[in-house]
Amino acid sequence: MKPLARLLPILLPLIPLGVVAAFGYLAVRTFWQRRAAEADPQIRVESLTDDTVLERDGSVRSVQAGDVWLPSDRLEAVWTAENLERLARTYWYHLGRISFRLLRVMYTPTGRAMALFGLVPLITFDEPEYELDERHGSVKWTIRNGLLVSQKGADKAGYLGIVVKHLESDRPGMDRLHVELSIVNFYPALADRLSKRLYTVTQSRIHVVVVYSFLRSLAHGQLVPSKVGRFAQWPKELGIRLDERREAKEAAKAK
Repeated sequence: MKPLARLLPILLPLIPLGVVAAFGYLAVRTFWQRRAAEADPQIRVESLTDDTVLERDGSVRSVQAGDVWLPSDRLEAVWTAENLERLARTYWYHLGRISFRLLRVMYTPTGRAMALFGLVPLITFDEPEYELDERHGSVKWTIRNGLLVSQKGADKAGYLGIVVKHLESDRPGMDRLHVELSIVNFYPALADRLSKRLYTVTQSRIHVVVVYSFLRSLAHGQLVPSKVGRFAQWPKELGIRLDERREAKEAAKAK
């Protein structure tokens, strides 16, 4: 038996119980202090929602969302492939910040991992998949495995995703972006090996607090630079590329 497997029964309950106090305290402190000191007065984050369900088969679907309102003249600069990538990076950065750097993202040639102290992979993911058009942008990390993932989740196509939608606005001079962060078809090891109740009152609630804090942080109007920089050269060319994409689709339909 591998050393990590021997420690699994001990580590699983200790991980959520050990971080819940720190997450709760720092999430509240970060929200009030940074909102007062750094929030952009022209940006508003409203209508936060939570839809979390633990299914009978042990899978979890958890979706948190909110509306980001910003001046219309700022949308063109924001709606770029580079900023979608930076939004994804900002989520990981925020997760590390509010956990006192307890949780860190590890970058590998084949994917990503949310790791305890940057060493112990709690959840591993495939490389992110991006989509972007005039009114919709998304990034998705498919879940592989990790200490917090039950073996039941193998090959279940679970994923962590961020979706941004440009919705109609009823406020003159303001544009509305609907941001959703979801974890879908996730099989938590804590619920499988110990107790669904324990998962619900610890790890699940921590996740919701973290995502709400992340959504509120978007009012600062600041996105963290991407470490990978896949779309660093895209912003000025985005409109051209989208036009080319439409033309290619129309040409394919005409054939």
